[in-house]
Amino acid sequence: MPTIPHLLLAATGLALATLASALPAQGSPPAPDEAARGKAVFRRHCAACHGRGPGDDGSPHLPGTAALAARYQGSLPGALEERADLDTETILYFVRHGSGPMPMFRKTEVSDADVGAIAAYLATSAASRQK
Repeated sequence: MPTIPHLLLAATGLALATLASALPAQGSPPAPDEAARGKAVFRRHCAACHGRGPGDDGSPHLPGTAALAARYQGSLPGALEERADLDTETILYFVRHGSGPMPMFRKTEVSDADVGAIAAYLATSAASRQK
C-alpha cells in the first residue's frame, strides 16, 4: 500500500506533467492561435494594470506598468508587452502568488494553460516590437 509521501510525490509529478504539456516548449516559436488566445487572456486579466498607458487618471502608464518602470529605472520596459525576458514559469509564479498590490489568481480564474498562452502572446508582442 502506498504511503502518503508516495501519493503526494505521485500527485506532484502528475501536476507537473500536466502543466508541462499545456505550456509551449522553451525556444520554440509560439503557435499563432496560442498567441492570439494569450492576447485575449492578457487583455481580460492583465492589461488594466500591465498594459501600455495612458491610465484613466491621465498618468502616462497604468499602475502595474508604472510600478515596474519605476523599479527597473530604464533597464527593462515597464510594459509587459515589451518584455522579451518573461518565460512561462516566471509569469506563473507572479500570477499564482501576486506581488505587492497585485492579487494572486486562482487556477479557476486563470488556468495554467491561460498562463502559457499569455507567455506566448508576450513573446510574440516583444519580438514584433524589436523589429
